[in-house]
Amino acid sequence: MRIITGSARGCKLKQVPGETTRPTRDMVKEALFSIIQFDIEGRTVLDLFAGTGQLGLEALSRGAKKAVFVDHTAAAIKTIRENAAAARLSDRCEIRQSDYKAFLQSAPKRSFHIVLMDPPYMAGYLKRVLNFIETFDIVADNGIIICEGKEGETMPAEIGRMRLVRTYKYGITSLHLYRREPETIAAPEADA
Repeated sequence: MRIITGSARGCKLKQVPGETTRPTRDMVKEALFSIIQFDIEGRTVLDLFAGTGQLGLEALSRGAKKAVFVDHTAAAIKTIRENAAAARLSDRCEIRQSDYKAFLQSAPKRSFHIVLMDPPYMAGYLKRVLNFIETFDIVADNGIIICEGKEGETMPAEIGRMRLVRTYKYGITSLHLYRREPETIAAPEADA
């Protein structure tokens, strides 16, 4: 596992010890970043269910301004810190050990331009997390949410103001790309 391109290109990343974390395969990661390549520069990224931190670190290597990494296990947090240091990207990282619900409840409104998530492959889990993301309004207008899931899971066309743009399939993995619609402001009524 390594950073594919950018300022930390080629940096080898450690895996979280044990069997509890399933890192995103290189082929899927390359596809993911090809999809969002023009949306990364200068953006604030949330790597939710961060595991090794490879997705957020790849975004930073490609020019993201800041990445927030959230995982609930101490082993993952330790691994993310080590990987960020190895990639020399620690200065643009905020690493939080937290349950995803608790983090989303405390996150500032509309603070993330890109949300990357690779949660456990469990039926209905992606939909539940997306509902929480919409409820707590953490994604900026026109922001992107890209979630990795098991191939074949049907995703809703919209959740609140988040619209499913496209689903990409790679073997047993699917990537679902959502974009948050901007809030429409009603035009002032003209005097008659």
